[in-house]
Amino acid sequence: MPVTTQGSRPLVECESLVRIHQHGSVEVQALQGLDLVVGAGEMIAVVGPSGAGKSTLLSVLAGADLPTAGSVRVAGWDLTALSRAQRLAYRRDVVGFVRQQTARNLVQYLTARGNVELPLALAGRGPRARRARAVELLETVGVGHCADRLPSQMSGGEQQRTAIAVALANGPRLLLADEPTGELDSATAQEVFDTLRLAQHEAGVTVVVVTHDPAVSDQVERTVAVRDGRTSTEVLRRTEVAEDGASRVIAQEYAVMDRAGRVQVPREYREALALTRRVRLALEADRVSLLPDVVAR
Repeated sequence: MPVTTQGSRPLVECESLVRIHQHGSVEVQALQGLDLVVGAGEMIAVVGPSGAGKSTLLSVLAGADLPTAGSVRVAGWDLTALSRAQRLAYRRDVVGFVRQQTARNLVQYLTARGNVELPLALAGRGPRARRARAVELLETVGVGHCADRLPSQMSGGEQQRTAIAVALANGPRLLLADEPTGELDSATAQEVFDTLRLAQHEAGVTVVVVTHDPAVSDQVERTVAVRDGRTSTEVLRRTEVAEDGASRVIAQEYAVMDRAGRVQVPREYREALALTRRVRLALEADRVSLLPDVVAR
């Protein structure tokens, strides 16, 4: 059985992660050497255009998809070397998952309490312990009043918060959310995001959210952009307090350099300076300059 991560080591470590999907005779590279490190207890947003590899990354972290190459470790578990039994244990005990489609998160013929009790029953918990845990979680995420309601009797926001309670039932170390606010209005989306934030703070769970919603990505301390199957940039945010006591959020964007020294230059930068196949590098006292290949032009 894998050894649980201890101390200050990262909870999630992906290195040179590759995932190739085979569609007949066509190969599609969903991940092309992605690197990602997420600290224990951290909450990050993953953003990027459709087809960038975001959902594939979550599937790999969830233990539902195997990488083609590279390494990925979560809480000390090497996801490339798990037996079938270990993979089931990992998905049951280590990771929770919330999908965008509310109908896919919940069993439609079970009440909210029944949905939360289901993973507990699969883990072998007794009836009394299951009921107490389900009631506690539903109250924690703010939908205790929905305990005896079917999903069809709940709003979209109530269903998503119930889904978060289901994902937290077995005390996972990592909570993955794939566009959890994508089908909700802005006010309800904020409620769902606040519930994810509550899970991070109250349960100490590490949260990775894939989102297109800037209102969500702007509220986390770190936003990771994925382009063409690789992490390309990160935005780090910090709160700064001025002398007059007013606070403001400072956001700084960084390019991500992999272990081989590769950096993705954003398209708008490339277009602004007409950077093409070759560029010139200049090492200066305190920086490296990236210059157009004027000779080639």
